[in-house]
Amino acid sequence: MNFNRVVIKVGSALVAPQGNGCSGQHILSIASFITQCHQAGKEVILVSSGSVAAGRQLIQHGSPNPSIPAKQAMAAVGQMKMMANWQRFFDEPCSQLLITHGDLKDRNRYINIRNTLRILLENKIIPVVNENDTVATEELKVGDNDNLAALVAMVSEADCLLILSDVDGVYDQDPRNNPNANKFKVIEKITPEIYAMAGGSQNHIATGGMKTKIQAAEKAIENGIATYILDGAKPEAFEQLLQGKNPGTLFTPQASVTKAKKHWLKHTLKSAGQLVLDQGASQALTSKGASLLASGITDVIGHFDVGESIEMVCHAKQQVIAKGISQYNSRDLEKLKGKHSDAFEDILGFCPSKVIVHRDDLVLLIGQEQGAKS
Repeated sequence: MNFNRVVIKVGSALVAPQGNGCSGQHILSIASFITQCHQAGKEVILVSSGSVAAGRQLIQHGSPNPSIPAKQAMAAVGQMKMMANWQRFFDEPCSQLLITHGDLKDRNRYINIRNTLRILLENKIIPVVNENDTVATEELKVGDNDNLAALVAMVSEADCLLILSDVDGVYDQDPRNNPNANKFKVIEKITPEIYAMAGGSQNHIATGGMKTKIQAAEKAIENGIATYILDGAKPEAFEQLLQGKNPGTLFTPQASVTKAKKHWLKHTLKSAGQLVLDQGASQALTSKGASLLASGITDVIGHFDVGESIEMVCHAKQQVIAKGISQYNSRDLEKLKGKHSDAFEDILGFCPSKVIVHRDDLVLLIGQEQGAKS
């Protein structure tokens, strides 16, 4: 298994294969794979569809095509059943994160989601993510869990995305209609021709088809995340993954997650301000690969918000040594500079993070040798 942190997207057809209520029919082998990943020291985040299907039989709707309020009610009751269904297969505790596209677009909420996922994984808790169907309006919906999984992989800085479905990869024709269809084992570049081969979903309880899976793969590989599409109903697929084999279609990333993020931080994001650091903080960043703490900040320059890019300046050398994403806005940092993190709660009344710039959100700018340590 050549990954360290993986996001696994599980489709409705696997969670609720009959379309009414949850089942362990396919979930058991998926859970077993996740357990083996944990035993190998890998981190796993689940993005699970199936809440509407899980609650479908409990909400009277009188139609094969329920209304949006009926579906939202199904999701509300189905989330409980879906979570209980997952939890029964693990010794580790599971956690639930319900998010919308609006959460991912909002800078503060994006940072909060990332921090929450980090802490859950550090505490060996399995995050189970789903779109918040009960409250999401059309303009705030991701719309399908394939693309949501790609966004979660990006937020969590995963290096692998597994999209589990009822098909085992991308074919040049629909394999359900043509037994001579050929499967692509590896796709290095997503072209219009690849999209042209993707049809819609044939599952009435699913919100996406092969097209949304390719869209998700495109998002992921652009951010250095290797992506597989495979048949989650086949236990042998997970055995092959554990052996380092490819049981489906692999979309190869153009660069590693680390390189992709460092490039993004260094070259794409425009800095909104600067933090001036004392010698100790400067040395901790450049020599020890540390996160930036408030105690080492001597001055705050500019006006910036949570989640914006900032430069870190060594006061002694008057040199920009790093760029990164701030966990606090400039107004709060004026109050926190030079202070210990234990005092944040007393000063601000809250403490979303004990660090100002996490080491995972930081790139060094003072030479390739030192940059490699970042």
